[in-house]
Amino acid sequence: MSENRTLTGVPGFLVGHWTHAQARTGCTVILCPPEGAVASASFLGPSPGTREGVLLSPDKKVERVHALLLTGGSAFGLSAAGGVVRVLEERGVGHETPWARVPLVPAAVIYDLGVGRADIRPGEREGELAARAASADPVARGLVGAGTGATAGKYLGSGAVPGGLGSVLIERHGVRVGALAVVNPIGDVLDERGGVLAGPGVGPGATAFTPGDVENTTLIAVVTEHTLSKNECRRLADAAQTALARVIHPSHTPWDGDSAFVLSAATLPPADPLLLVALVQEAVCAAVRDAVRAATGP
Repeated sequence: MSENRTLTGVPGFLVGHWTHAQARTGCTVILCPPEGAVASASFLGPSPGTREGVLLSPDKKVERVHALLLTGGSAFGLSAAGGVVRVLEERGVGHETPWARVPLVPAAVIYDLGVGRADIRPGEREGELAARAASADPVARGLVGAGTGATAGKYLGSGAVPGGLGSVLIERHGVRVGALAVVNPIGDVLDERGGVLAGPGVGPGATAFTPGDVENTTLIAVVTEHTLSKNECRRLADAAQTALARVIHPSHTPWDGDSAFVLSAATLPPADPLLLVALVQEAVCAAVRDAVRAATGP
């Protein structure tokens, strides 16, 4: 069993953060192996904020991406992907075209502008810094990177608690997956027994239901070494979304815009598909809980 029990325990994937603690925002970059990773995604909710999300649809031509950006700053934060592209171009990493290698960097955002300072958010420079900081070290968790301004339990309109960023590695029967979660839902986060880990614990029965209109998004990234097709990545991304319903209550509401990404390094033979689904869902739930515990712990 690997000593690194976070996403970077899966060989080939690196993670780096840029954090602005005072402004309560940041961004997180997952660098794929230089040849890229087969990837797809699932987006649920009315207002996901993404870059190159359409590219990840199984019917689109390109299969591999070279990095993934998760960021605060709402739509402003998507510009941080340009800094990641710059770093990858310098390193000669990208999709081969007749005239240049083009790095493909999908991105997704949370809305954290009302938590700290709305005038400070990740941009190209910050994305570049996060990419340059990426390493195979255990992922720093808690109020860091894209999780710096993440909050949970916001359906009463006040009393939100830190959501943070979490990461785990799950391994069973020689098959392993890594997961990273940025936890910014309107709902409560539940513990392993269904009790409230973060949030007011009233849920949809609250008498003063006043959700914020644009403040809620949970971002999930799952990685594996096992070979997957783009279609299989999409099915696992859908499975990751369903796992959110186990750990967040209520989940996938009209005020949430959740994004789940699955990336395969494709360096090992395919694994049993039922086992992979189970591990992905277990990893998503564990990463969400890890985020809250790391954000609120001592």
